[in-house]
Amino acid sequence: MQDIIIADNLEQSLAEAVGKVEHDRLFVLTDTTTRELCWPVVQDYSVMKEATMITIPPTDEGKTLETLASVWTSLQQGGATRHSLMVNLGGGMVTDLGGFAASTFKRGMAYINIPTTLLSQVDASVGGKTGINFGGLKNEIGVFNCARSVILSSAFLRTLDHENLLSGYAEMLKHGLLSSKENWAELLTFDIADPDYDTLQALVAKSVAIKEQIVTEDPTEKGIRKALNFGHTAGHAIESLALKEGRTVLHGYAVAWGLLMELYLSARKCGFPAKEMHQMEAYIKEHYGKFLYECKHYDTLCDFMAHDKKNQGGNINFTLLGGIGDIRINQTATQDEIEEMLDYYRES
Repeated sequence: MQDIIIADNLEQSLAEAVGKVEHDRLFVLTDTTTRELCWPVVQDYSVMKEATMITIPPTDEGKTLETLASVWTSLQQGGATRHSLMVNLGGGMVTDLGGFAASTFKRGMAYINIPTTLLSQVDASVGGKTGINFGGLKNEIGVFNCARSVILSSAFLRTLDHENLLSGYAEMLKHGLLSSKENWAELLTFDIADPDYDTLQALVAKSVAIKEQIVTEDPTEKGIRKALNFGHTAGHAIESLALKEGRTVLHGYAVAWGLLMELYLSARKCGFPAKEMHQMEAYIKEHYGKFLYECKHYDTLCDFMAHDKKNQGGNINFTLLGGIGDIRINQTATQDEIEEMLDYYRES
């Protein structure tokens, strides 16, 4: 498994992580945004002096086969071998695509993730999932392959705007729902509008520990790791619809809306308490607003859910909750139940 490092001293942690991996060449992957905002944080570290930079376009729309090929080309032209090392410095798009590029170049070279957004710190960079979007579907092509190290530092969180903080916080809310009432309540009461970054880093450490425990039990998503998909079957469908219609939304916002939908389905099918569902509804409406769609979108949303990688035997597969911490994987829902869920969200 990968080494998760909560960095109090980023320069020392990065030097130690790079030093642990024998390598002939060092590459750093950024996107244009993290090249400008995050590379200056580490560029003067002695361990980075010999690094070759590779920079790709930002945002999830750049997570394509064409961008992947451009990274492979840069590695090839830079003399990379299977004994080289790549540091992915960026958000989830960079760690997903960079991890996939490293995992496939020369049949696999080592990589380290330095996630620079809250979303990538608690989600994308941890757990070994890599990949790109393909054919209009998110993360359609990829492999499971863990980074050698994942370095988490609150230094990068200070570069984020409020919307990107909220985007990552949605995944933390999911981890809270999967774990315990205490963790969930702590997240609801934390002041995300005016965050104390030391407290936030401690909350990130808890959130990552929850994910790591699940991933360690089930590294390739045969069983309990499916718990981490809570909110994502509906959330990915919203994200795909938004992308299709040219009104792109941040991943965490789609997850927040998906959490609300799947909590309704959890209440309907598994007895999740109405009181806690309404608490989450109030929190998500206050912080994330609402994604608008109409009845005419139901078939498209259901079609996107039907393409989800978790599905088996033609059934749309959900992770649901019987209560906070009471995880129910491999739950299915009828077309009528899914449309009822979509009605609930649209009308709430």
